[in-house]
Amino acid sequence: MKLLHVIAGTNPESGGPIEAILRISKILMHDGHQVAVVSLEDEREVAARNFLFPVIGLGYGTLPYRFNPRLTPWLRENAHGFDAVILHGLWNYSSFGSWRALSGGPTPYYIFTHGMMDPWFREEYPLKHLAKQIYWTVAEGRVLRDAEAVLFTCKEEQLRARNVFDGHSYKEQVVLFGTAGPEGDTVAQKAKFCAMFPKLKDRRFLLFLGRVHPKKGCDLLIRAFAELCAELSPDLDLVMAGPDQVGWVPELKTLADKLGIAGRTHWPGMLSDDLKWGAIRSAEALILPSHQENFGFVVVEAMACGTPVLVSDKVNIWREVDASLGGFVEPDTLAGIRNLTRRLLALSPQAREQMSRHARAGFLRYFDIEVTARAFARTIGFRREEQRESS
Repeated sequence: MKLLHVIAGTNPESGGPIEAILRISKILMHDGHQVAVVSLEDEREVAARNFLFPVIGLGYGTLPYRFNPRLTPWLRENAHGFDAVILHGLWNYSSFGSWRALSGGPTPYYIFTHGMMDPWFREEYPLKHLAKQIYWTVAEGRVLRDAEAVLFTCKEEQLRARNVFDGHSYKEQVVLFGTAGPEGDTVAQKAKFCAMFPKLKDRRFLLFLGRVHPKKGCDLLIRAFAELCAELSPDLDLVMAGPDQVGWVPELKTLADKLGIAGRTHWPGMLSDDLKWGAIRSAEALILPSHQENFGFVVVEAMACGTPVLVSDKVNIWREVDASLGGFVEPDTLAGIRNLTRRLLALSPQAREQMSRHARAGFLRYFDIEVTARAFARTIGFRREEQRESS
């Protein structure tokens, strides 16, 4: 098959959608499929990222909606050369501009909402939700209505998206995401991480790894860790790793200092490649206390390493984590985050080792990219054949 992905941006720091494209495409290209991407970015910028597949940057659109007059004509001229078009994300022109070109045409399109219909946004930003409902009625809802299928990355995302917006029904399908297991030498990666951050040598730590953003519950984690300090082993620290896209780190550092845990809280910034894997492999557990998390690639990566995972029940793959026995799940509250840590530290060494094995087995069962990417291709191929037979 020849597949075309349409996405607003391809910056790896944005996580989520571009990570999905990268991971799925690597497997599909190995299997002989062809992949290309269109983005609303400057062509020179995307060229500098050295992706494995061609990326066509059509130029930045008008912010914040990123309207780009080149998108619709480009798709009208080129979409016929692909078996399917995959749209990624809502609430920017990449989806509606694609709909203008593809609706009613011969090339089917699918859309991943990537958690952008989660009710958390409605509750947290009610005025924005009202504006989105208006836009849904006149534009975005029609994008989903006319799609061959709206793709959700897990059952929880599918269920939470229902009835968030009024009007415009659509066809649903769950297509699990996944990732590849870590490559490289475990000992070398752990040593590289310790060499880069020597203060963590011979220290145990809980690892937060992701964008430092209010929806991730970073402040709850710092407060919970501080409240538990009297119960914690003195050699257990907290590592807060990830890019600060909203300028929140200074405030969080002040909070940690005020609560008396500044010396036990570490801020290494964004970690990638061997440093990321070294951090995950070295951690006692990965902890993600998010208020809203569509998938949580880092959770899957930790499970692939056999690192136990501690997640809130707002991380949409919490059902799979719970079923795997590879971690613990609690509400996204201060008490819930405290309980995650307490439950982990209450385990015997033998029970922790068993949880590690369960985490790895859960990864292989639910999230191995070798399985999930090919399931995605079968979904697209099967629907494409159905469409041909009915036409």
